[in-house]
Amino acid sequence: MRVAIVDDSTMAVESLRRVLASSPNYQLAWVARDGAEAVWRCTLDTPDLILMDLVMPVMDGVEATRKIMASTPCAILIVTSTVSGNASKVFQAMGCGALDAVNTPILGSAGDAPGKAELLAKIAMIGKLVCHKRDDVAAPRGNKGLDNSLKSNNTALVAIGASSGGPHALAQVLSALPADFSSPVVIVQHVDEHFSSELAQWLDKQCALNVRLARSEDTLMPGQVLIAGTNDHLIIRPDNHLDYTPFPKEMPYRPSVDMFFNSVADNWRGNAVAVLLTGMGRDGAEGLLHLRQRGVHTIAQNEATCAVYGMPRAAVKLNAAVDVLPLGDIGTALAKLLPARYKGKG
Repeated sequence: MRVAIVDDSTMAVESLRRVLASSPNYQLAWVARDGAEAVWRCTLDTPDLILMDLVMPVMDGVEATRKIMASTPCAILIVTSTVSGNASKVFQAMGCGALDAVNTPILGSAGDAPGKAELLAKIAMIGKLVCHKRDDVAAPRGNKGLDNSLKSNNTALVAIGASSGGPHALAQVLSALPADFSSPVVIVQHVDEHFSSELAQWLDKQCALNVRLARSEDTLMPGQVLIAGTNDHLIIRPDNHLDYTPFPKEMPYRPSVDMFFNSVADNWRGNAVAVLLTGMGRDGAEGLLHLRQRGVHTIAQNEATCAVYGMPRAAVKLNAAVDVLPLGDIGTALAKLLPARYKGKG
């Protein structure tokens, strides 16, 4: 995999060079010292992955990510001195299409640099996604046996999956829901557990509903938004309590949208609406199809409004989505499908 580095710090660039050189699977494509240079270099030579700093002169990592994803899209991993300290910019970059974020390894005189193993794990995970993106999506399946009506049980759940571009998309969807929205909302966003709490806090400020991380044994409450908060897979059990599982371990992204969607299809006893938002790869597409086959109303974000049209594209090709909607219409559609009954944040 060809990897580019975008960072204005000589020490950070050298640290990242050494990490890449430690594995025969990675080749350094080029180095840019600011976001504007990175945008220009991508037009000449688009790499498989960019390690993108956030705070740089001329053009920062957020704007560079936005421009690259608009003109020469490729996988982007935010690598910054402190992810938690730059949480707001991290979510802005992810809203523009960055896949994930990690702290910059610390350059040392001897031994492995602190943070090296975590960075290599992130790169390996993204490498799997890049391979999946290149694979052809399975042919669409027929509608035989599908039942797209909501179940008669009045208890309803909104299940949402998202990846690159997700924070911005989630904020837009949640902000369209009224304070007295009747249904619990559970979100699986591809985000590292080290800053999942910052994502929950940030989203809580963007909407009228209460947003927090999901915990094992949680029950679903009307008008509450729960976000997967660990690197294990969030699932719903047959007793309608949430839980986390480390299995299967081989899935390229953790937590997995497919795992949660499949658990909803198999175990949830009430009504449900499932939404698959922007993201690279195809995680969630099979799960969305499984839900549609169980009679759940399913929605995929349309191509024009996606930061990365990967996961929704895979779902559309599988005929897994009842509706394919622009991002700005999804929250309104949820509010119409699941009318308000309860008071929200107070």
